[in-house]
Amino acid sequence: MARGGVGTAHGITLQQLRYFVEVAAEGSITAAADLLQVSQPTMSAAMKDLERRVGRALLRRSVRGAALTDDGIEFLGYARQVVEQAELLEHRYLGRPPARRLLAVSAQHYSFVVEAFVRMVKASEAAEYAFTLRETRTADIIEDVRTLRSELGVLYRSDFNRKVIDKLLRDSELVFTPLFLASPHIFVARTNPLASRRQVTLEDLEGLPRLTFDQGTDNSFYFAEEILSTRSAAQDIRVSDRATIFNLMIGLDGYTISTGIVSDDLDPSIVAVPLEVDERIEIGWIGHASAPLTGQAERFVAEMREVVSSFGVEPLS
Repeated sequence: MARGGVGTAHGITLQQLRYFVEVAAEGSITAAADLLQVSQPTMSAAMKDLERRVGRALLRRSVRGAALTDDGIEFLGYARQVVEQAELLEHRYLGRPPARRLLAVSAQHYSFVVEAFVRMVKASEAAEYAFTLRETRTADIIEDVRTLRSELGVLYRSDFNRKVIDKLLRDSELVFTPLFLASPHIFVARTNPLASRRQVTLEDLEGLPRLTFDQGTDNSFYFAEEILSTRSAAQDIRVSDRATIFNLMIGLDGYTISTGIVSDDLDPSIVAVPLEVDERIEIGWIGHASAPLTGQAERFVAEMREVVSSFGVEPLS
């Protein structure tokens, strides 16, 4: 990556960096131009000039929009930092209102992530923002963060999947930062016969439908969101979203295995019951090894720590 200060290094301007960040967020030069109220030819010319000045192709253009190249992914990490710092300076010393906030997060299906996201949005001082929360498959989370479609991702590791997940992260130049350790629980409806138990065993679960999140074409045991994925179940149902899995818990007395952290505000019909197994779930967030988090992403991570702490779980970092 070329050295030098913004505005002087090979003529790169702060405006070009702002344009580039918006193009990356929107996935389209035209959409970014509309958002920033500039003409499409002006935006397109600015991006071509930026690529010429850095000497690298940053965008892969097609009829569907503009995707980041590998060089563009790396460049975006630095551009976000510079733009955010410039906006902080302008807000502090020039009295300008906070700029439109940007953040995209990809995560496995955890209610504490949603609660942290809600808190972050409510705490935002910006009059305008473009936030994205994708609850998605494990492999898609890693790919989203690798390509910077999302700035960070939230997933879990265990003794069973650790080597596979860590290798995928290394190959993608991503790092895993532990957030907390959780003892396995089952999630069930409040009407489930097991809901009032102080603890359940695997034998108690026999005869109940096991509910798991579908992993698509990457439906390997190592990509499962639930521990004990290799254990067979006579009744097994795969779903793609939390709303469906909760409805099936209520309608079929099904269960899933997760962290034990469930929000009464967001999921009032579901309770967590400790599962008696010799396993631990390590929840963490992933990000690019070469790019520090933006301030907005750091605020989201801080909110996750606060939410976890409110459930009596000690954050690891």
